[in-house]
Amino acid sequence: MAENQSAQRSDEWMPLTEHLGELRKRIIYCLIVFAIGLVGGLFGSQPVFDYLVDAAPEKNLDLHAFSPWDAIGLYMKFAFLISFIVAIPFAMFQLWLFVKPALGEKEQRATLVFVPWALVMCLVGLAFSYFIVFPMAFLFTEKVTFNLGLEQTYGVSQYFSFLFNILLPISLLFELPLVILFLSRIGILSPALLVRMRKVAWFILIAIGVTVTPPDVVSDLLVAVPLVLLYEISVLLSKLAFGRRQRMLEREMAAMDEA
Repeated sequence: MAENQSAQRSDEWMPLTEHLGELRKRIIYCLIVFAIGLVGGLFGSQPVFDYLVDAAPEKNLDLHAFSPWDAIGLYMKFAFLISFIVAIPFAMFQLWLFVKPALGEKEQRATLVFVPWALVMCLVGLAFSYFIVFPMAFLFTEKVTFNLGLEQTYGVSQYFSFLFNILLPISLLFELPLVILFLSRIGILSPALLVRMRKVAWFILIAIGVTVTPPDVVSDLLVAVPLVLLYEISVLLSKLAFGRRQRMLEREMAAMDEA
């Protein structure tokens, strides 16, 4: 009797251990690609640095290093940003491979389309945060400094930390519709759950928008409103994907009943 119970528990836990092992493998692959991206990003740091300095909101931006480690730290920040952009679609592909065995052929083809869109949404988020949000935040701080009669001296580490603290969170948030659509397509998320979470999601998104922008109503609205719209678009996409999946399951069940 004890042996049968032990064998039964082993059979129940085996699928879980296999899933955990597969998940660990996918995470390791993502970390490897991210590490390779860091190495490649070190070689691409200089051109990206030159472009961002030339395109800065302040003309003839004069940056200073206040520590011997500032230049090295700056190279690592740019390498991280470049690797982050490269790793996002790869991580999406690894997520697709992880859930692929549980999907039908049609679902596999439908969800694979999301992988290249992960890069597109990341680039759209970067463009929005750099060309819209960052200039607003930068010029606001410039105005406050000028009103106080202070002379602005830009530290290279502080300047780019300020920039990346805006770019990275917003770029990740722009992946929200894609992730929600993907999870809805495979049946993990439902529109009803997203609707119940709406108030909490709005609060979090507005809090993020207020945090990364200057403390004035116009700037807050220019960031918070698009983020809230992203969530509402995600809910709409979830309804479409979830409804399509339900209809497909109903057709499969009807075909099985007829057989």
